[in-house]
Amino acid sequence: MTTLKELAALLNISVSTVSKALNDSHEISENTRTRVKELATKLNYKPNRIAQQLKTNKSKTIGVILPTVTNPFFAEVLHGIEKTATNNDYDIIVCLSNETFLKEKRSLELLSNGSVDGFIMAVARESQVKNETEHILDVIKSRLPVLMFDRVVNEIECNKVIVDDFQSVLEATEYLIEKENRKHILLVSNIEELSVGKLRIEGYSKALENHNLKPHILKLDHAVDVDVEKKIYDYLKANTTIDAILSIDHVTGIVAINMAKKLGLKIPEEMSVMGFGFDHTPLLSSPKISIIHQKAHEIGEISTKLLIDSLKDDSLQLQTIVVPSDLKLNESTD
Repeated sequence: MTTLKELAALLNISVSTVSKALNDSHEISENTRTRVKELATKLNYKPNRIAQQLKTNKSKTIGVILPTVTNPFFAEVLHGIEKTATNNDYDIIVCLSNETFLKEKRSLELLSNGSVDGFIMAVARESQVKNETEHILDVIKSRLPVLMFDRVVNEIECNKVIVDDFQSVLEATEYLIEKENRKHILLVSNIEELSVGKLRIEGYSKALENHNLKPHILKLDHAVDVDVEKKIYDYLKANTTIDAILSIDHVTGIVAINMAKKLGLKIPEEMSVMGFGFDHTPLLSSPKISIIHQKAHEIGEISTKLLIDSLKDDSLQLQTIVVPSDLKLNESTD
């Protein structure tokens, strides 16, 4: 393996000059930088990351802790994180909490031993429900920066990137009421105990309150084995006045379309359906579902850039960045 010292000898310059040239230092002339890079490429020179880490006390690696990747939202966020990290010469190590407190705690402890320079995470369902946060605070106290996205703990002071959950659902509900003249809107949720779920229910409730309408909420208990199809089918069969469905997660809106069709309801003529999702979500249902579009890839990009900025300058003020959602209408609404 070619070393910096060998490159320097072949070019008859100092090791320091070679190092600075490879890092695009303006102290080195453009001509020298070009010569060094051309020879490094020709000899397939690769920087020694372990040596760099020992020298700078930086791993150039970010720990990413996700609740799951079976949810397309988190998979798309991860894609944005990986792309931005790579573009900034960072690697990532990904751990899944599987929505459990103990796995999340273990992942933080595992990577806090010098493996990573900081963390990007969405809090596990169990951690939020049980209000378990000490393990996250311990990491921050050890001077490892943590950035939370989507699911956050308001009481913890750190950088955050969130979706406009309250406002986006309020506007979607207002659309169903004002533009589609729907009066009996069913909200379907399997995330009501999470921070994002609570905000979305508040947005829905506020819109109904603004129009003096009665709420209809179907909560699907995530902690037990729930037959989602049967629950939605039975509810719609027993409540025939329902004329719209608003799902505040990524799955139940599509299930609701299927169950409404099974009951013989015409969509969107007799019932409007709207859910959360992103670009390819409408392709998963017929008719294509209207969505509150979460910019998952952008959330990943912004989160990574914000964390890297804080790693470069720890004097920067903490921020909470709100990424606005878009309402994308398709065939399931008029």
